[in-house]
Amino acid sequence: MAIERLVEPTAESNDKEEERIEISLRPVTFDEYIGQEHLKNNLRLAIDAVKKRNDGSSLDHILLYGPPGLGKTTMAGVIAHELGASLRVTSGPAIERAGDLASILTNLQDGDVLFIDEIHRLRRAVEEVLYSAMEDYKLDIVIGKGPAARSVRLDLPHFTVIGATTRTGSLAGPLRDRFGIIHRLEYYKEPEIEQIIKRTAGILKTEIKPEACELLATRSRLTPRIANRLFKRVRDYADVNGDGIIDTVIAKNALDLMEIDYLGLDPADRNMLNLMYENYGDRPVGLTTIAALTGDEPTTIEDFYEPYLMQMGLLARTPKGRVVTEKGKKHLEEDKRSKK
Repeated sequence: MAIERLVEPTAESNDKEEERIEISLRPVTFDEYIGQEHLKNNLRLAIDAVKKRNDGSSLDHILLYGPPGLGKTTMAGVIAHELGASLRVTSGPAIERAGDLASILTNLQDGDVLFIDEIHRLRRAVEEVLYSAMEDYKLDIVIGKGPAARSVRLDLPHFTVIGATTRTGSLAGPLRDRFGIIHRLEYYKEPEIEQIIKRTAGILKTEIKPEACELLATRSRLTPRIANRLFKRVRDYADVNGDGIIDTVIAKNALDLMEIDYLGLDPADRNMLNLMYENYGDRPVGLTTIAALTGDEPTTIEDFYEPYLMQMGLLARTPKGRVVTEKGKKHLEEDKRSKK
């Protein structure tokens, strides 16, 4: 059975107050958005060029890809704000029929930004409608059925699509080619994560000591969403077991309670690495086999386990399968010794 994960980058909260806090933590300008400097510089240039031309043209369509939790949705909001445009948010799975997309497109205004999360999960029929909409700002719809059916082409306002995906290789070639700006969001550096935690602490009016902030940053998997989630759980611990101030002792005790180790690995990560190494040693393990061992879907392994474990050098992907690296074995041994 799969282990529930606190550090799941896509985990959602059903708590309305939690959602409100999450929204309040999101930056709205490039200056507030910490990290991803290369991406910000390129987007600033493109946005400034559109504003300077002021000829009614819209910003090129943008594709943002990379591991979950790195700020693709937030960046879409920042882009819309910097353009002075309205943002319409939807997702690939939510657009079930071509008619759903047509309804969204016909309600857009000139200059609007349409953000499509998980764009790789769009249905093929929906994609085909999107092609002409993105390229020519035209919408082809069929009215009626059978011999009486006729095709009508409608003009659409000039808008910008921002697509977000964790799996750019799953995008159809014709769709990918219609994006003029394509960028990958990279994992953050620990000093950047520290800045994000300090910003979050300021917004939530919580005092955090510099050493505790550094400790929290090292265990946040180089991912802002996880950093904010861990911070809120540590804040809860500080409120219940202390005076509300987060110092090193409070932070370490809270993180130990959540079983987040010094590399940011949680029980699910360690469980996967352990199962691979104990059952297969140094032999490569296939993706479906790992999924069977852990009880997770293969896509979950690819999207949520592998990227960070490979980034940290604990897991390697070979033509024959995945293997635990020497660094990964060493980490597992350290974990076993710490529990004795």
